[in-house]
Parts: sequence; structure tokens; C-alpha cells
Amino acid sequence: MDPHSALSKSSASCTLKVVPLPPDLPVWAFPVLFAVGLVAGTVDAIAGGGGLLTLPALLSFGLPAPLALGTAKFQGSFGSGSAAWSFSRRGAVDLRECGLGFALTAVGAFAGAWAVRSVDPQFLGALIPWLLGAIIVYMTFRPTLGETNRHHRMERGPFYVLFGLGLGFYDGFFGPGVGSFWTIAFVTLLGHDFVRAAGHTKVMNFASNLAALAFFATAGAVCWLPGLAMAAGQLIGGRLGAHLAMTRGARFVRPIFLVMAALVALKLIYASLAARP
Repeated sequence: MDPHSALSKSSASCTLKVVPLPPDLPVWAFPVLFAVGLVAGTVDAIAGGGGLLTLPALLSFGLPAPLALGTAKFQGSFGSGSAAWSFSRRGAVDLRECGLGFALTAVGAFAGAWAVRSVDPQFLGALIPWLLGAIIVYMTFRPTLGETNRHHRMERGPFYVLFGLGLGFYDGFFGPGVGSFWTIAFVTLLGHDFVRAAGHTKVMNFASNLAALAFFATAGAVCWLPGLAMAAGQLIGGRLGAHLAMTRGARFVRPIFLVMAALVALKLIYASLAARP
């Protein structure tokens, strides 16, 4: 089942705080969820795409789609926050310069999560793989793009108004591939190398995760104990991934970014085909 289409079908019950009860998880599930969070947090801090691991893991343990999505936002907040802090500590991100982007992204994400109640996000599943594919092709034919900082093509203010609200809304509304879109925007329009782009992407992911989490928590759609198990792994993974990105550099981040973007696109194509009657 595509969790995003399932969310739209269950949105009314989420709004009324009547959500399916979570299953009773066996004790061994919690170290497994911790390990998934650790790996996902590490990969996500480097190049995004951690949701390819976390959401299917939660669904595989029997969490209904609304609970799985809300729990994924909860545990993802720890990973993106940990990675953003680690990047800032190592000088890749100036958090003071991210204030406008953080605020606008949070506003957009909350609006996107709210819009899920009345709009079926399934149509995006057919569009996003093509956009991700275009990014992959573009980056393939620009092999040096993102290896060094370049002159920006857009000022930060208009950039964050456009992408903060737009990608924030998308992340709250649907989400897959948002890290790839942030990264390519930072590289092409603000002139960041891949390491700085990864750091700034994590700041914006943290903003949208928190805003969407506020919506899901208010709706009662967060399963806290499994989320905490994954969050513990995400805290460590976020720091580890930021460390790897900073020490290995842009040439290390770039191929992982392309691979994760391709995997997200393939996952969405599969989900779209599986949803057809």
C-alpha cells in the first residue's frame, strides 16, 4: 500500500484525533528500529533519502499509515536536527543566516500537512520521479557542479521565500525527494558546494519535520515509543553522516546524492504502478 494515498483516505479520522491503535511490538523490534534509524540518519545527513528506510520499517511492524507517517516525522526531526547542529559546529552552516528560511519552511510544511486532509497527494507520485530524473541527468552532464562554492545566482531572501514556502509545503504534503530538491537548489542557485548544500538542507528538513510533526502530534498520529527507538539511532546517525560529509568532501557526497535521488525516483515509480488497478 502507498502510505501517502492511505494517509489521504484516513485524513478525516486524523483530524478528529481518532486514529488506529498501534500494534503491540515485540521487544526485539526496538533494537531493530534503532539500527534502522542509525543507518537512515547517516545516509540522510549525507545525501537525503533516509525515508526510504524508516517509513517502510514502521509500516512493516504493522503501524497504520497515518501513525507511520507521523512517527516518521517525529524520529526524522532528531536526525535532521542532529545533522544540522553537527554541520554548523564544523562551519558548514551559519545558523543565523538560516533564520528566514527556517521560518518560511516551517510555515510551508504546516500548510502542506494541513492540505493533506482535503487533497489526494497521489498525483504527485507520478510527477516527482520525472523531476528527480531531470536532476540526475543534469548533474551527470555537469560533473564538476557542486564540488566547489560558486557565485550565487539568487539572493537569499527571494530564494527562501520561493523554496522555503514551496519545498516546505511539499515536504508537509508529500515529502519524498525533498532533500534532493533542496540540495540541487542550494548548489545551482546559491552556489554552495555539496557539503554546504547538505548542511543547509538538513536545517530546512529540521524545520519542515518539526512543523509537520506539530500537525501529526495534534492529530494524535504519532507512536511515541517506536519513534523514540528510531530517534536514538537518528541522533547518532545524523552526527556520523555530517562527520563523513565534512571529512570526505563534496566528491564523496555527490555520488551518494545521485544514487539516493535515483532510488527515491524508482520507489515512487513502483508505488505509482502498484497503485494502478
